[in-house]
Amino acid sequence: MAEAGTLHDAFIDELRDAYDAEKQLLKALPKLAKAASSPNLRQAFLTHRDETQGQISKLEEVFASLDEKVRGKHCDGIAGIIEEGKSVMEEDFDEAAMDACLIASGQRAEHYEMAAYGTLVAWAKAMGHDDAADLLQQILDQEEAADEKLSALAEGGINQEAASTAHPQSEDGEQYEDTPARPVRTPLKKAAGAGRGASAGVARKSGGRR
Repeated sequence: MAEAGTLHDAFIDELRDAYDAEKQLLKALPKLAKAASSPNLRQAFLTHRDETQGQISKLEEVFASLDEKVRGKHCDGIAGIIEEGKSVMEEDFDEAAMDACLIASGQRAEHYEMAAYGTLVAWAKAMGHDDAADLLQQILDQEEAADEKLSALAEGGINQEAASTAHPQSEDGEQYEDTPARPVRTPLKKAAGAGRGASAGVARKSGGRR
């Protein structure tokens, strides 16, 4: 009968999953940047691409601290999120709507990673892997900061611009006759940086946060 796996085994498995996820995102982020119309959004994606390269190096340090071989395990979760992002980029949206959707795609990836790294930090601390926990916490902090940056961009005008295009108003604030008479709502409020705590912000704090 095979010996049952331990939390350490699960930890290494999750670590390999995270390593592969970062490798996939390193290739995906420049594509998100290229599709963005907002210069600030484009720069946010490119900045996080550089951070992702550094995160890969930090994960390699974590493997070394545990005397484990650096190896990835295909991350199906992030692969699916990236595939959804590709589908969004193929849509014929106006520029503001596309930027709002790109923020949604970026935040889906960030929230996935925040949950993963929160777990890794908690497990590392529980098992006394202090060096690994510190490195993983640094990565988690960067993921949370990137998520907050995307929320700030959405709240700072991208969502409202997309909403104004979707529901044009006259100068006196009245909707044009061909616009349905209902309250103006920010499209994709739950999926495009509508606020810290929405998606744009679901799972704002992950487990293991100090």
